[in-house]
Amino acid sequence: MHGRLILPALRWRDDTGFAHEADTIAAALRFGAGGFILFGGQPDAVRQLTAELRARAGRPLLIAADLERGAGQQFPGLTEFPPPAALAALGDPAAIASAAATTAREALDLGVNWVLAPDADLDIEPANPIVQTRSFGADPVAVGAAVAIWVRACQGEGALACIKHFPGHGRTTRDSHDELPTVGADAATLGDTDLVPFGAGVSAGVATVMTGHLRVPALDPTGAPATFSAPILRHLREALGFDGLIVTDALMMGAATAGAGDDPAVRALAAGCDLLCYPADPEAAYEAIARSALSGVRIDQSLRRYADALSRAASGPPRAAGQRGGEAVARSPQIADRLLTQGVVRGSAPTLRTPIELIVIDDDQGGAWPAGPHDLVERALKAAGVPTGIGGSRIVLAFAEPRASKGRAGFGAASLEALRAAANANLVMVFGHPRLAAEVPGDAPVIVAWHRQRLMQEAAARWIEDRLS
Repeated sequence: MHGRLILPALRWRDDTGFAHEADTIAAALRFGAGGFILFGGQPDAVRQLTAELRARAGRPLLIAADLERGAGQQFPGLTEFPPPAALAALGDPAAIASAAATTAREALDLGVNWVLAPDADLDIEPANPIVQTRSFGADPVAVGAAVAIWVRACQGEGALACIKHFPGHGRTTRDSHDELPTVGADAATLGDTDLVPFGAGVSAGVATVMTGHLRVPALDPTGAPATFSAPILRHLREALGFDGLIVTDALMMGAATAGAGDDPAVRALAAGCDLLCYPADPEAAYEAIARSALSGVRIDQSLRRYADALSRAASGPPRAAGQRGGEAVARSPQIADRLLTQGVVRGSAPTLRTPIELIVIDDDQGGAWPAGPHDLVERALKAAGVPTGIGGSRIVLAFAEPRASKGRAGFGAASLEALRAAANANLVMVFGHPRLAAEVPGDAPVIVAWHRQRLMQEAAARWIEDRLS
């Protein structure tokens, strides 16, 4: 039965769909995997896949996806929402609840019953390469309130929510996708800050908590990463009172695979994790657990929590096929437009004249995973009949978001050089954290557009169009 505690990953490819995952699926169903985590996929193909997986398994499954910015983050054509930091900047709790509820409804429509969100980390370290706009902010109480709103709204629709990355990734200056970060704050500081949003999420009834692959010596002097630390996970159980499902962050990440000794899956279960997300080799993880000295009691505890989570996900209110969240879906572009309207952080909004010359500076290229397109502003302007090219206003589109394995928080050297070369532009639009505006040389007006996602690029195009002379 311990196969139920393994959650293999299935990744969509534009050329093959999910067909290339046939061997992974067959092996996972053979050893009795508890579910899957999905990365990408056209909605109709995802519906077909999740139905097929459950039919072949002959039992319920947990099907998860990272949906911090709405179902459209993974599944094209579904609703996107701005990143959590942007939602928080609106000062509108209803916008957060709307985003969470819509995300849950659309996920359930696809057969995805576990939303790996919201992020409960604090945005308190400017050099953090991986949190930034994924966080609701820096204030522990305000972030905790946002997390609680998100959890209640998501789970009120019948999908499980997941707060992450316990006990808090916000202070790190390293990316756990590649290396093992350390959080150096003392226990009192952590209790007053980093742990507060997690406590709020637990109090809101969150079904699952995801660990972070990071050392926190104040909670475990041995330096064991939280995913593999019995003292840190006991703190979650005892001090915060959480009795739900603890899931690891992806076990294929560099910070999880770097340690010596037992297989990461075995170490995580031994420490107190319940579900093993995205092992590099799911079959090897299954076999390592079978060979291990883990007690039946330890496994049974996790199996109970898995069964409870599965039952909780299955018992949510039924949704009609294709239901998309109604008013909330319509509000998504309006939310984006509000963010652009209030997003001028340097100077004042200029009057623009055609043709619009767009200068793209993309700091997100060359990573382990391809970044999304950076030409959606131009496409939207052309679709609206706005002339583009040389001769009118010059607008810099600067893309810099937190990305796995990127390894830095701000603009890289090449991007900064390009920004200096374009210092005479009429406007700079930063698709990233508001802090990045301070890195932009020159005195051109700067507007924060938060993220490179289609939602925000199309909102940026509408903003430009509204300011044409």
